[in-house]
Amino acid sequence: MLADLPKAARIISNADSLIICAGAGMGVDSGLPDFRGNSGFWKTYPGLAAKGVRFEEIANPSAFLEYPELAWEFYGHRIRLYQNTQPHRGFSILKRWCDEKAGGGFVYTSNVDGHFQKAGFSDHQVNECHGSLEYLHCSVPCGNHLWDTPDSIDTKKPPACPKCGEGARPNVLMFNDWGAIHNRIEDKYEAFEQWYGSASEPVVIELGAGTAIPSVRRFAASLEIPIVRINPQDHRIHAPHIGLKLGALEGLKLIDRTIRKWN
Repeated sequence: MLADLPKAARIISNADSLIICAGAGMGVDSGLPDFRGNSGFWKTYPGLAAKGVRFEEIANPSAFLEYPELAWEFYGHRIRLYQNTQPHRGFSILKRWCDEKAGGGFVYTSNVDGHFQKAGFSDHQVNECHGSLEYLHCSVPCGNHLWDTPDSIDTKKPPACPKCGEGARPNVLMFNDWGAIHNRIEDKYEAFEQWYGSASEPVVIELGAGTAIPSVRRFAASLEIPIVRINPQDHRIHAPHIGLKLGALEGLKLIDRTIRKWN
């Protein structure tokens, strides 16, 4: 599939704007886990393996009501992990490409780690469709208010809601999550629509988006514009789109090197 590398580079080079659609595979090169099933989940969070807690049980709003300390311990560990991990070089490549385009760029990601913002992208141009661990809200919830996740957290005790005193939970989409607050996500969809209306020759760069939870793939396909898919496993895509069997960082570095040779 590397024979298509120059074609992918040419499509990206000729675009006036970029839509970056990123799934869990985007964070793997930064050292973040991309667990699949309980085997990978329990390997990453062995404390939950000892208790026999499945991912579907802990990534569930009911967990914050039934056993809040355990639920917060899991999410608190994830928050610390993401806060202490630096985005890989591929993020900066994407940021530079977007800055060089007349129409700029926009990010659509299922990742909740906040790493696009950490890499320099404006929060206004990042739609985190599953929410973000950078924000908290009441676990009840008692209202629609969000607040920033503190830089320093206690993983043993969930923060209290500033309005009602109940425990907090991350503003991320969980299983059976009828109480999630989507205001921030809805605002980002509106921001994207306004931006997209001014793009004349946009191209999608899809990175590490799998088929198990296909939110990112569905969004990319719904735009009906050229897609450059970079994925080490699920890379296949029908022409005129292009699929590269590469990890996110390797793929971005190779495309960037190709484009630089032409300039």
